[in-house]
Amino acid sequence: MASAAGSSGGGTIASNPRVWIVAGIAVAGVIVMAEAARRRRRWLRDKSAAPPDFSAFCDRFELTPLPQPPPPAARHLLAGLTFAASDNFEIEGYVAGFGNPDWKRTHEAAKRTAVAVTMLQKQGATCVGRTVMDELGFGVTGENLHCGTPINSASPSLVPGGSCSGSAVAVSAQLVDFALGILERLLQLPLPSYGVVSTLGTITNSQSLDTIGWFARDPRVLHRVGDILLPAAVGGVKQTRQIVFADDCFEFLKISNQKTVNAIKNGIQTLPGYQPPKHINIGQYICSNVPSLKEFCEPATKLQEGVSALKALSTVMMLLQRYEFKANHEDWVNTVKPKLGLDISTRVLRAVNFTHDNIKSLYAVRNELRAALKNLLKDTGVLVIPTTAGYPLKKNSKERLSSGFEDRMYAFVGIAALSGCCHYSLGDHSDHHISLSFVAAHGSDKFLLRTILDTYSLIKEQVVLASKLVTTSMTNGNADVDASESLKEKGNSAFKGKEWSKAIEFYSQAISLNDTNATYYCNRAAAYLELGRFKQAEADCDRALLLDRKKAISNA
Repeated sequence: MASAAGSSGGGTIASNPRVWIVAGIAVAGVIVMAEAARRRRRWLRDKSAAPPDFSAFCDRFELTPLPQPPPPAARHLLAGLTFAASDNFEIEGYVAGFGNPDWKRTHEAAKRTAVAVTMLQKQGATCVGRTVMDELGFGVTGENLHCGTPINSASPSLVPGGSCSGSAVAVSAQLVDFALGILERLLQLPLPSYGVVSTLGTITNSQSLDTIGWFARDPRVLHRVGDILLPAAVGGVKQTRQIVFADDCFEFLKISNQKTVNAIKNGIQTLPGYQPPKHINIGQYICSNVPSLKEFCEPATKLQEGVSALKALSTVMMLLQRYEFKANHEDWVNTVKPKLGLDISTRVLRAVNFTHDNIKSLYAVRNELRAALKNLLKDTGVLVIPTTAGYPLKKNSKERLSSGFEDRMYAFVGIAALSGCCHYSLGDHSDHHISLSFVAAHGSDKFLLRTILDTYSLIKEQVVLASKLVTTSMTNGNADVDASESLKEKGNSAFKGKEWSKAIEFYSQAISLNDTNATYYCNRAAAYLELGRFKQAEADCDRALLLDRKKAISNA
């Protein structure tokens, strides 16, 4: 990375090192622009070669909805909308693949369609196919050895993420208006309270953890789908609400969270009926209120008890998943000996070889956790936790999820998944980095959906606004230079660590303090290139060259 330019001076080119620095940066800018153009051409080639369905679908068909009733009857709530379902939803006349060709080969066509799909059809939605999923419902990256990996339409070089990757991609690529999946947490996906949406007609990995959720780009569509799938008595409108931040979960992250937290606070303060936000150490709270969890906790000091409890929570969730998967599918695995991807094979073997002396303790933790969250949140609280533990992996990367990353990720997921509470994830991995999950007490589903519908646009606005503001209160010119250089160095460290999005955030903060330093724009352009964001890279190069020309003229 280049250093910031020094003070101005006069003289010829040969005797003025300042001019040489400016010229060097200008050359670097030209090189970056050329590289941006090359990568953009390659990206366009790859995009044009990509299949029109972004490899999201494994089955294509059309299930015609029921006809509209004649006037004056109301029009169907989902009339005109299309949707897809992941490969573990049964469709009459088709064989569900459960993400694996050996499963599909050894099972017969379904005799009836999944209840959730039928409910949506009755309200006017058209099902247009089934989508790719991780094999047998295991996995977190969205990669599938047999079907291929659905193409992340926002960032083609990155994995789509999640076990229901095809459903996520189908929505993000605007191939459908919404999609169904099982136990997923990316994009804008609500996971309803355990047991309130019928899973009849779906193939389960773990019946205590699996629940039907739905993806959509528009929160209003999420709400309309929820009105169909959720029982009328589940979690209606409340007069007041309180946001509860799990501070310890945000502290696990390696990225700054203060902008996001402030965005939520600023967004809700303009709405009526919200109490002042509350902050909590959720790990400590769980440690104190879920006594059966102590069996699974590692020895810890008083200060570390909360972290130990969250890790133990993820352990219980994985043990419960293994136990139930073994009960459901051990005979099939041992008889068929299916061909599986490496990561999936490891997870399946751990499940079918699972033994535990006290299965009842796993279910005791689940029940106690649900009661503890109900007592914390009552009927009007919404717990806010991170959705993901870092940035997504590159597709076909040799790098795997580190144990630390998985510990953090499963700790976040376990709070909602193991308790069976309703859960909504909001994801936006642009420069603004929104990655949040909202959890409400079991049975408060419609209350949570209404809360998200009310706050979604305000939170987005506040995050965008925060990204444009100067991130420090320093006003002295020299202090600003020092602060911007410090931010640049942090960006350089992130860049060296291949944390491109994090690097962009630091460079952007440096630019907000000092927008006349060409180096910051060059560095940010290089990070944009790594993410395939060519227009932004070219814009930064143009800006860097313009600044260099101005300095060269002033120094002449």
